[in-house]
Amino acid sequence: MSEQIPQQPAAAETAGQARPDFETMTRDIAEVPAVEVITTVAVHLMSSAAVNLGLAEEGADHKDLDEARKLIHALAGLVTASATEIGSYHAAPLRDGLKSLQLAFREASVVPDEPGQGPGEKYTGPVYG
Repeated sequence: MSEQIPQQPAAAETAGQARPDFETMTRDIAEVPAVEVITTVAVHLMSSAAVNLGLAEEGADHKDLDEARKLIHALAGLVTASATEIGSYHAAPLRDGLKSLQLAFREASVVPDEPGQGPGEKYTGPVYG
């Protein structure tokens, strides 16, 4: 008589959840409107830039102006390129957030960039306080 060891169900199945298959995940992302994807990415870029500017709790521990510059530059490109596609209702708050980050970067810099040379200003033009 041979003993068989019962198969243990996967952790997700044990919790009563079936694992989503690739087709389901693809269909789910296809149902998300482009404006939502764009604004979500922009908010992630803004949040990450703010942390790297030292604007979060324990800010000095996470301050990295080189990383902040890259994130702000990417955000400026995204906001500028997508503004006509997402409309002013969505673009205006993103532009405001971008400008705030650009000004915060200038303030956080030991040697501030000249107007028009700061992160993202290639796309937005010079930013003044």
